[in-house]
Amino acid sequence: MTSDEYVLKIVNKYHIQSAIDSYTQNNLIDPLKQFISQWAGECLTDIHLSGSRAKGTAINMSSDLDLFISLKSSTNNTLKEIYDSLFFYIDSAGYKARKQNVSIGVNIYGKQIDLVPAKKRSGNTNDHSLFLSKRETWIQTNVIEHINMVKNSGRATEIVLLKIWRKLHKLDFPSIYLELTVIEALKGISKDTPANNFLLLLDYLRDEFIDKRVVDPANSNNIISDDLYRYEKEAIQKKARDSRSQKYWEKIIW
Repeated sequence: MTSDEYVLKIVNKYHIQSAIDSYTQNNLIDPLKQFISQWAGECLTDIHLSGSRAKGTAINMSSDLDLFISLKSSTNNTLKEIYDSLFFYIDSAGYKARKQNVSIGVNIYGKQIDLVPAKKRSGNTNDHSLFLSKRETWIQTNVIEHINMVKNSGRATEIVLLKIWRKLHKLDFPSIYLELTVIEALKGISKDTPANNFLLLLDYLRDEFIDKRVVDPANSNNIISDDLYRYEKEAIQKKARDSRSQKYWEKIIW
């Protein structure tokens, strides 16, 4: 087996296709949307699939679904109030909700679902404001632009590989930060050499990642690289160094 064959086998082992089966749609997503709609009331604009399933980079080691909850710009509550309100609404309904950085995680019928509440910005755009619980602040971004950027990057294979590597090594590496890192690190590199490309990613994480400033393509004021503290970046760097020093692929990603 060649190196390319090996890493593609790993991709096929974990990768989840974007399409949602009818059972999940009818018995999980639709009832959950109705449940959230009752919480949001007249403030609701839309609820739609986002995250890795929408981008085509989902793996079966992470959350099964991401639902983006768009609230009207006229919603009076602060972003923190919105975030906390949704958390307590879900938790009081008997689900074991957990606070994450911009999302609220919940397990329903064995499915891990991340709910992302956001307030739409005024005007005819898809820009939204999201609460960052990790830093008790907020950001403005555009998840539709993120989805299209990743889908059109041609780097789904490498992104999936790095997500698998991140999960295997229990690293905190937000997905949009990871995706932008892959796209930047492999700029101009052939898409036909996945194994070599993954090694190039490890080189980049080891040598350039820590001090690289990563800006949200949907908002230049949103510095994505600030989402991790330096010690968290150093953990990624160290694991990349360790992985890169391994002689066999089975010790790097499996």
